[in-house]
Amino acid sequence: MEFQTLFNTAVGAVLLLAGWVLRVIWDSLKQLQKDDRELADKVNKIEVLVAGQYIKRDEFDRVVERLFDKLDQIELKIDGKMDK
Repeated sequence: MEFQTLFNTAVGAVLLLAGWVLRVIWDSLKQLQKDDRELADKVNKIEVLVAGQYIKRDEFDRVVERLFDKLDQIELKIDGKMDK
């Protein structure tokens, strides 16, 4: 066998192996990109869910106002008991 033929065969085998490795890496990269997009979508959905569950300012003000009204009534009742 001639040296050039042996060399060409060896280089061809190395390039074939390198091409296969690059193909596997390329497929893995594509899968990672797909998984990353899916994960980003899930995170965005969680952000919307959390942001939608905050109490509104006016609703909070109404609750606090009712709470203070009840506390004022309790204070008046306690003052009435102390007078007796």
